[in-house]
Amino acid sequence: MNLRASSLTVYDLIKPSSRWLELPLLMSFNLVLVASAYLSINLPFSPVPITGQTLGVLLVAMALGRTRGTAVVLAYLVEGAAGLPVFAGGKAGVAALMGPTGGYLLGFLAAAWIVGTLADKGWDKGYVKSILAMTLGTTIIFVCGLTQLSLFVPGNTLLAMGLYPFLTGAALKIAAASVLLPSIWKFLGSRN
Repeated sequence: MNLRASSLTVYDLIKPSSRWLELPLLMSFNLVLVASAYLSINLPFSPVPITGQTLGVLLVAMALGRTRGTAVVLAYLVEGAAGLPVFAGGKAGVAALMGPTGGYLLGFLAAAWIVGTLADKGWDKGYVKSILAMTLGTTIIFVCGLTQLSLFVPGNTLLAMGLYPFLTGAALKIAAASVLLPSIWKFLGSRN
């Protein structure tokens, strides 16, 4: 393989030799996003639910890198826009993308691009860089989400409805995601 070691992602280590087998493997990462959306808790005071989606997006982007990670997230968004019940709570359709939570969903794409790019540069191998990448990805999701949510809720309630209730969960997701991938690399390094 002519890739530098720092440009390898976890996917490069597990990808099948056949292109025909690559699609089912990528679809399994897509299913991770769908499953993470179904880990959903509605909040009575906010149109934004607590979900596992951010964790799913961050892990997919870090494991797959920019190109494949962004493609998997894009496929997920297209599936939802086409009417498949893949968004939080089984929601689907273009209305979900245009509604109060649509900015968070669209932020997944931007976050996958950035986090995947950093993974391609080796940021998935060290704990500090991984934390920084995950924090940046989460920040991008929040900025996109709050921007669109601001069209639906009064300005003085925006942060209370779309940010503050999610900060503890975001910190836990960042911690989990940023420990998991460097640990995989450390484990693989100890086996070689």
